[in-house]
Amino acid sequence: MRSPGLLSLLLVVLGCCASASAQAVATPAAAISAATAEDFDATEAAPATLRPSGSPRTPGTPRAPKLSSDPRPTPVTDVAALCVCDLSPAQCDVNCCCDPDCSTTDFSVFSACSVSVVTGDSQFCSQKAAIYSLNLTADPPHRVFKLIDQINPSIFCIHISNYKPALSFTNPEIPNENNFDQLMKTSSGFTMHSESDVPSIATLDAPNPTKYEYGVPLQTANTSLGFLIFPSPLTSSLCTDNNPAAFLVEQAVECSRRVDIAQCEETEALRMAHYSSSVILRTPNSTIQVPIKIQSVTLQSLNKTLTRLEGHRILRPALVNTGQDRLCSNVVLEVKYSLTYTKAGQIWEASLSLLLGTISSAVTLLQQKFEIHFIQLGTKPIPLSGNPGYVVGLPLTAGFQPQKGSGIIQTTNRHGQLTILRSTLEQDCLSGEGLRVPVLFGYNVQSGCQLRLTGTIPCGLLAQKMQDLLRGQSFPNYVAAFGNSQAQDVQDWVPVHFITHPSGVKGSCQLPVALGIEVKWTKYGSLLNPQARIVNVTVQLVSILEPLPGPERTVIISTAVTFVDVSAPAEAGFRALPTINARLPFNFFFPFV
Repeated sequence: MRSPGLLSLLLVVLGCCASASAQAVATPAAAISAATAEDFDATEAAPATLRPSGSPRTPGTPRAPKLSSDPRPTPVTDVAALCVCDLSPAQCDVNCCCDPDCSTTDFSVFSACSVSVVTGDSQFCSQKAAIYSLNLTADPPHRVFKLIDQINPSIFCIHISNYKPALSFTNPEIPNENNFDQLMKTSSGFTMHSESDVPSIATLDAPNPTKYEYGVPLQTANTSLGFLIFPSPLTSSLCTDNNPAAFLVEQAVECSRRVDIAQCEETEALRMAHYSSSVILRTPNSTIQVPIKIQSVTLQSLNKTLTRLEGHRILRPALVNTGQDRLCSNVVLEVKYSLTYTKAGQIWEASLSLLLGTISSAVTLLQQKFEIHFIQLGTKPIPLSGNPGYVVGLPLTAGFQPQKGSGIIQTTNRHGQLTILRSTLEQDCLSGEGLRVPVLFGYNVQSGCQLRLTGTIPCGLLAQKMQDLLRGQSFPNYVAAFGNSQAQDVQDWVPVHFITHPSGVKGSCQLPVALGIEVKWTKYGSLLNPQARIVNVTVQLVSILEPLPGPERTVIISTAVTFVDVSAPAEAGFRALPTINARLPFNFFFPFV
């Protein structure tokens, strides 16, 4: 005969396991129950919530899931039947758009949906997502429900789940007089739940993020994938259109795309509207939309000539027959996004620059370029002359160091940091005074003018005037080694060496007439992608004697810039041959030695 204490303990255990079994039965199944539509464009489903163990099962509540024999089982989580904000049984919770206890009249007085998106397991590559929103412009306002297929942008996702028991809950075994001793042996004993084991309401009803963070995909309102598409190569050089554009992640990629000239008008990736029609959400899950404005459209002909269009109308690819060949015009070749964001992590503006071209039937693999840049609102982007190495044709970056140990001071005009005298048609130095041209990387330049002297001018004043014409108002004493060198990194700047070549006669007046700038640069980094780096800058100032006095004299002033490549030839490196460093045992030659 059992003791009364043991019977009381059995009753407590039976009550706890019955409650757990009732909650397991209330787990949503894979089937979606259909209901009436509250909006003309929305499909409404009657969601069923997880009820307490004491309440009876409502007709909309699905039964326990059953394991499917399909090799690719469908997830058992019915997102249309989940509702984490339904906290009050048989009552409508305020702003809970998925509460089945709420009626159409209740939805009309809601201000917003506390839970707007309900998803299942986020690790699957494809899953269902229930979208709840309110149409406040309608009269009366009503709820809008959509059930969409959500694609996981991550390349590390679960495509097929072959472990079927993981997709459902198993009913626990209820203790009784026959199996109680066996369950006691398999379990570790009875423990009370701690606060950390019980999920809090704040965790289940967490608010939506109010700002973008670094690396978060940019959400869109009118695309099937739900984020801004940024094509890029993944495992091969072919373009993949499932790559999302991430916040503050600047990218510049090139990829190839297989094209069929006969299908160029129907291919979405070749159309201009495919990239300009997206609407970005200002913040994640926000109702404020930021359209993408077309900033510029440039046409490229078959002979590589560029023509910028005045208007910003949408051009469609057009197939043209030219006798023996077929051409497709207005094909997208380059896409450049420029997004302006605020300190609060909001997308403020979005602009787009496109390069359209023409391809022939001989092209089966089209090369496309995509770029995306982020600019903070209220700031101006700092143009660079390279990243990191200099780019041919961009101005040299130069500045001053006021005192030893301080940073470099630069002018805001990047084309006025290192300049030379500009030649004019009149060849008159005084008429072209103040006209300067920047020193562009890789361009050897020679310029000059004539200075006509009348009357008697003091030599010192004349020498200072000619030196100002050659050097300009302020000649820098430091040049950046790389195109993206920062002003605070003084070690990335090269000092300018000044050399003066006076005439051979001492004690006479010297007039500077020529200025020569020699820039030595080298190829830095990998052989596959070498970067141009400046290693030395020398400025030579040549002077002559003052010409003999006369009614009119002419002095020729000239400047020259020369770039010298001092790169050492690349040599193949080989590892040293291995050496044998073997030690024989001390008794190896025993008994001979």
